[in-house]
Amino acid sequence: MITVRHIDRAAARRRLIHHLSVQGWKRALKVGIGVGFTGILVILLCNWWIVCSTKSQIYFDIRHLPANEVGLVLGTSRFVKNGNENLFFRYRMEATARLWKEGKVKFLILSGNNDSEYYNEPEDMQNALLKLGVPSDVMIPDYAGYRTFDSVLRCKEVFKQHHITIISQNFHNARALYIGNHEGISAVAFAAQDVKTLVREFMARPLAMLDVHLLRPRPETGNKKL
Repeated sequence: MITVRHIDRAAARRRLIHHLSVQGWKRALKVGIGVGFTGILVILLCNWWIVCSTKSQIYFDIRHLPANEVGLVLGTSRFVKNGNENLFFRYRMEATARLWKEGKVKFLILSGNNDSEYYNEPEDMQNALLKLGVPSDVMIPDYAGYRTFDSVLRCKEVFKQHHITIISQNFHNARALYIGNHEGISAVAFAAQDVKTLVREFMARPLAMLDVHLLRPRPETGNKKL
């Protein structure tokens, strides 16, 4: 027989379950907000530290740029997804040609992605620089520069260069210099004309710090064209 007491107990149990459920959601929400806030803070601090710690090594005026024997040109795609010209690529090649012509670098390591026979950033860079008057015998393609970390580390370990000038856009140079500084490379960078700041770079900088200080991925040691 169901009594009033049984009904009261069932109701109390339901209220308790509802209360615990609400409390659980509130706790989860607070944890989620805390984790999200911490993540954003970490990303901002990583970006701030990488930019601040490399600022003095980046040059915008070619007249003040120290000369180096070798320039490391960081690759990017020649075209964007819709098939239009990639201005990052164009301005980077123009800056590279200018540095070579003005004697700021003598040789160029063209480091980029060549993950298939249909995609070859070093070859695209070489062809563009030939059109800009840079001779082929001063260009050295690096076909395994899949990421910035690979390009910088291979410059030291595969091509045996410890004093280099990095050539890319300003936002990219900071990350490359940070990696180089922690890999025992003496580097400066020249900032090619920029297009716009990429949101992607804000995530790439914390990943660069993970590569340098924790993950330590090993780049390929060969240099075979696909």
